[in-house]
Amino acid sequence: MAKARSRAAARKIKDKWKAKKWYNVLAPPSFENATIAETLADDPSKLMNRVTEVSMQDLTNDFRKSHVKLYFKIHGVEDTNAHTHYIGHAFTSDYLRRMVRRRRSKIDGVFDVTTRDGAVIRVKPIATTEKRIQNSQKKLIRAVMRKIILEQGSNQTLSDFVKYILDGRISADIYKACKQLYPLKRIEVYKTQVLSLPTIQEEPVKKKEKTEEETESKTEEETTAEETEETEEKSEEEISEEVEEKKNVEEQPEKTEEAEKEAEENQEESEGEVSKRE
Repeated sequence: MAKARSRAAARKIKDKWKAKKWYNVLAPPSFENATIAETLADDPSKLMNRVTEVSMQDLTNDFRKSHVKLYFKIHGVEDTNAHTHYIGHAFTSDYLRRMVRRRRSKIDGVFDVTTRDGAVIRVKPIATTEKRIQNSQKKLIRAVMRKIILEQGSNQTLSDFVKYILDGRISADIYKACKQLYPLKRIEVYKTQVLSLPTIQEEPVKKKEKTEEETESKTEEETTAEETEETEEKSEEEISEEVEEKKNVEEQPEKTEEAEKEAEENQEESEGEVSKRE
């Protein structure tokens, strides 16, 4: 009896792996919806809030960005695709250790920025110098870093600001601004963290409206341009016809005068011949 019960219990136990499915984890639209990972789950609800880590080299195929790690969190599932949003990035520890050396100064900071679309992102830059500098110089450099990060972040959306950071353009702007105070050896944003997601989502609608208005204005401009070209062509033809008529009118009296002179000369010659014959 015990053996029969154990066999019946074994039959009732299902294989959990067979019940699971593979799901493709997709990056946000700002990263062109690239497939960044694959994951297993028996229920789509269990995928929510999972965090995936991917190297920037895998997304852009740029080996110079292999030290940048991007983090994405799943917020929705459709069929076998799991959609994510960006939650931050970080540099590898070995890359940071190579930046900081002896007899150099390190300037770092932590700044919370509210973007144009209502998101809050925490930015952590780090700068190094060739030699040791004074604390007063560090404060000035840190103030410049804060000013540029807050200005650029408040004037851009979250996706644009993240691209601005990851492309290294913000580092170049800070480097140029700090050149007058003290020449920096290197500056990087080694970490970002999204504290709250965007609350304003009006940009795509505005873009569509703009595109429709632009197409309408373009069609109107094209029609007006065609009409002006036709009128110009007509006016040119009319002007050319008027000029030809004036020329003909001016040439006609000249031709008549010449014809009268020739007729008079012919008459005189004929009268002379007649007189000679007589």
